Order: sequence, then C-alpha cells, then structure tokens
Amino acid sequence: MARKRRSSAAESLKRQKDGEESLSQVEEPDSDRSLIAIFVIFFILIPAVSIVVYKVKFADRVIQTETSIRHRGIVKTNISFQEILTEHSKASENSTTRHYDYPVLAYITPWNSKGYDMAKMFNSKFTHLSPVWYDLKSSQGSGLVLEGRHNADKGWIQELRSRGNALILPRFVLKAIPSEMLKKKKLREKAISLIVTECREMEYDGIVFESWSRWAAYGVLQDPDKRKMALQFVKQLGEALHSTNSPRNNQQHMQFMYVVGPPRSEKLQMYDFGPEDLQFLKDSVDGFSLMTYDFSNPQNPGPNAPVKWIDLTLKLLLGSSNNIDSTLARKVLLGINFYGNDFVISGDSGGGGAITGRDYLTLLQKHKPTWHWDKESGEHLFMYRDNKNIKHAVFYPTLMSILLRLENARLWGIGISIWEIGQGLDYFFDLLAFW
Repeated sequence: MARKRRSSAAESLKRQKDGEESLSQVEEPDSDRSLIAIFVIFFILIPAVSIVVYKVKFADRVIQTETSIRHRGIVKTNISFQEILTEHSKASENSTTRHYDYPVLAYITPWNSKGYDMAKMFNSKFTHLSPVWYDLKSSQGSGLVLEGRHNADKGWIQELRSRGNALILPRFVLKAIPSEMLKKKKLREKAISLIVTECREMEYDGIVFESWSRWAAYGVLQDPDKRKMALQFVKQLGEALHSTNSPRNNQQHMQFMYVVGPPRSEKLQMYDFGPEDLQFLKDSVDGFSLMTYDFSNPQNPGPNAPVKWIDLTLKLLLGSSNNIDSTLARKVLLGINFYGNDFVISGDSGGGGAITGRDYLTLLQKHKPTWHWDKESGEHLFMYRDNKNIKHAVFYPTLMSILLRLENARLWGIGISIWEIGQGLDYFFDLLAFW
C-alpha cells in the first residue's frame, strides 16, 4: 500500500509541474494558489512525514524481525551440523517480544543451572516459570514433611520480577505414600496446609503440582474409590490456593497448575487422565501441564514426541480441533521437550538416554553427522558409531521440529509447557518471540 501511495503522489506532482510549465506565463488567481498549497500539504508533505515517523518509531522492530531465525533461513528440514554449530548461540537481542497469546510455562531444574540464566534473559517470553524445588514426603513422626526450601533462591526471584511479569510457580511433587494420605482426612488437610503456608511465606504466585504418575504407579487410579479421592484432593488443593491472595496483587488469587501424563494407547485406561477428569478439575485448576514427550525409551528407541501421537492425545482430551471448548483448551499446555535422546541401536541390550544441548553440540563436533528428517514423527535424527563401533541414533529438537509443535498448539488454541529451558539451545527462544 505504501508504494502505491508514493507513486500516486509522484504522478500528481508531475501533473502539477506540467501544469505550472504550460501556465507559467499566466498569473494564477489566489484561489488556485490556495488549492495548490492544500494539495501539497495533504498529498505530499503529510505522507512523507508519516513515512519518516514510522521508520523512526518502528526501526528496531523491523530490524529485529529481519534478523530473526526465520529471515536467516535456518528453520528448515534440510539442516547441517555446520549450520547448527554456527547459529545455535545467536539468540535475538530482543528478549522481551512475545506474540503468542496463550500460556507459556517453562521449567527450570537445579541440576541444569543454565536454566536460571535463560529464565532471567528471556523472562518476558513466558507467562509462568516453574523451578523444580519441592517434594512432599511421608514421615514417621508428623506423617508428612515438605522438603526443598533449601533450593529456593529469593534473589533470583526478585531479579526475575524486576525484569518481567512471569509468575513464579515452583513445582511440588507428591511423594507421600498414596494409600495413607488419601485415606486420612487429617493428612490431606496437612498436605494442603504445608503447601499453602510455604507459598505465603516464600511469596510465590502459586504452584505446579505433580502426583498423577505416582498414583498410577501405586495402583491408586485403577481403584474407582481411591481414584475419586485422588481427584477430590487435587480439587481441594486448587480451591485452597484460589482462596489465597497472590503476594504481588491482592486482587488476584494464587495459581494452580497440575501435571498430567498422556495416554499410551488409543483407548483410555483407568490410570489415564481423560476428558472427564479435565471437566471435573477445570474450575479449580488454572492449567494442565501435559507431558507429551518421552514417547520412546532405551528399550524402544525412536522419536521423543511424534506429531501423530500428540494429536491423538489432544483428541482424546479435547475432541476434534474444529469443535472444542476454547476456554477449556486454553488451560491445556502442550509439553515440548528442549532435551533429546542418544539411543544405542546395535547390540542386544540397547541403552542410552537423555542428552542436553551441551552433550548434543559435543556429538556434532566429534562425529559431523548427516541429519535425516522423519516426516512421520516430525523430528530430525542422525546416526553415528562410537569408539567401540556401536551404532547410536540421536533424536534432539531442532528449530523445525519445535516450530511444527508450536504451530500445532496454535491450531488447537492451547498453551505450551517446556521441559526444560536449561537443556535447550539459545536460538530456540527466538521461536517464542516471532511465532
């Protein structure tokens, strides 16, 4: 549109000059001179000034977009190890831009200290930050004990809050023996009291709570009565947090995110978290952190989170993407891994396991591999042989695989949760800005 306007103005100016030359010997009336002055002001000067103002006001935004990873041409399926080694540390200087309107939860673990720095640097790209700090355990004396305050870093939290508005929701894992805690009302009430009191004293904005996988392992979810008690406990915990004011804003309550695992088959089992559970908890839970990763393992090596499996999981929870409850969908946070796996694929026993960005870059430098794009899973992988001639398959996220999942989340109208930001590469965070 801007080009058309400039062309029109130029043509008008040319017509004006032609008219002036042909009428140069004729004295112009005052009214004609006024019309010409008005024309010059509205059709030449004002557009010119507008262009200058736009360039001054939005210059940095345009430059940042042009230097983003998309404009550098590195978000693609045909990638090379040289390109990754050259580009991975070139994160945009713009650490505040965020275009995605849905929740973005990022986990930080004490054993990957890089995550603490990434949280500070890219604070504004997230809505929620969850440091993995707390465990709620059984004890002989009082019945329950909350461990983890020694992990908490108040100075880090203060710096985060000075840099952005991301809410701080530490993760609490329930490790207490389920059969004891769920059956005894006093223990359930104490568990809730311990958590809410810790949030008040430490001035957190709420919590991320994890218990489902442990309940499944202990057989709680296969028993209808115990399953009902388990869901009721989660609901009561959420209600307790919602009745507690946020330390930073008395007009808002503490937030409650709940971690749930994905189903492992097309038919939901008793131990799976399903749509009925989602409906039961939706009013007392602010977000469901869905662990859509770890699809494969050393005994069954393969992609970390195939896109078809992700879609199946979302369909089981939300129904068709064309006809879903948008308010409920917004509370679901699609899990995206920033770590990878290095699997042993030759020999009898298998083996291997998770790798971080640092491990991954070391492998690229040492083996200089060729990447392959798997259309079925929507993931990159490469093969190499170690010094014992054992064959390995490496699945680690790339810009293309992450973007594919981000776009899928946008299609469903859901948020995302990242496990975890200390394990990824710096330029992954650019996708959160320009996505």
